[in-house]
Amino acid sequence: MYDLAGADPDLRFSPYCWRIRFALAHKGLPVETIPWRFGDGDKIAFSGQGKVPVIQDAGTTVFDSWSIADYLEEQAPMPSLFGGGIGRAHAVFINAWADSILVGGIAPLIIRDLLDVIDPNDREYFRSSREARFGKTLEQVQEGRADRLAAFRASLLPIRLVLRRQEWLGGAGPSYADHIVAGTLMWPRCASRLELLEDNDPIAAWFGRVLDLYGGLGRSAMRA
Repeated sequence: MYDLAGADPDLRFSPYCWRIRFALAHKGLPVETIPWRFGDGDKIAFSGQGKVPVIQDAGTTVFDSWSIADYLEEQAPMPSLFGGGIGRAHAVFINAWADSILVGGIAPLIIRDLLDVIDPNDREYFRSSREARFGKTLEQVQEGRADRLAAFRASLLPIRLVLRRQEWLGGAGPSYADHIVAGTLMWPRCASRLELLEDNDPIAAWFGRVLDLYGGLGRSAMRA
């Protein structure tokens, strides 16, 4: 698996790669992770596109976190990531919500922090591409984030309401829905020192449980 890395190859912070790292651990599948950086496009040229995660499995190449999760479920049905067709359909919604609301809400809060952890050779590309996307400097995007935290936390209300009723988004146990949201939260946990969640938030308690899953895979991850 090609996995986005920072200047330190042990710092892995991609929200999409973390979703798959959790999914692989859920299924008990061994994996070799290969550090990849923004300037390493040639390393994954075989995939026909330029983003990670990318996995190679016995001659098969799969990219895009959702497509990889589907592939893993097909190749190793048990333990299931989705718990059946209805669970998979629900995970489609969680995936769309995380990609839009969650990723979109986190990015402006940590975008300048990311510049400090990526490889120095990637910084010019990262700054120019992200500033073109936001229409302002990274510093301007992140400025005043403390004043915007309350609004971000309020946007998590749907997840919070679910976790007040049950221990996992998957119900009795973790499912790919949990991996999607937790994988996205690994992004700021690994790449920034900003505390997004309040200690008394049910989401913080749930995230702590996820961090301890699979031998503490998430909790042992390197942080900035």
